[in-house]
Amino acid sequence: MAIDWIGFAYAALVAVGGVVGYTRKGSKVSLAAGLTFGSVAGYGAYCITRDPRNVKISLFSAFLLTIIMGMRFKRSKKLMPAGLVACLRRIHLIWTDFLSTERRDLQLNINAY
Repeated sequence: MAIDWIGFAYAALVAVGGVVGYTRKGSKVSLAAGLTFGSVAGYGAYCITRDPRNVKISLFSAFLLTIIMGMRFKRSKKLMPAGLVACLRRIHLIWTDFLSTERRDLQLNINAY
């Protein structure tokens, strides 16, 4: 059972980003969104760790956060934080898809023998 370290690191980064947004600007929305999406991403990483084919939660949170932060970036044209989070989430989305495909192929190869 491989641990999804990248997924857990991303979840921590999102949660810390929410806390930083709250401490710098006093934004309660940033705090709530950061902790919520960080928790969901962490749970998604946990699900992938338990069952490599269970990527639904991680992909759902990746898709939703990419859309939200992409729209914010398009509106504000500021890289921080919306553009950075959208880019990181997109990279994590690609990583999660790669992991699910790689592990599914590995599982098929194991079952073939």
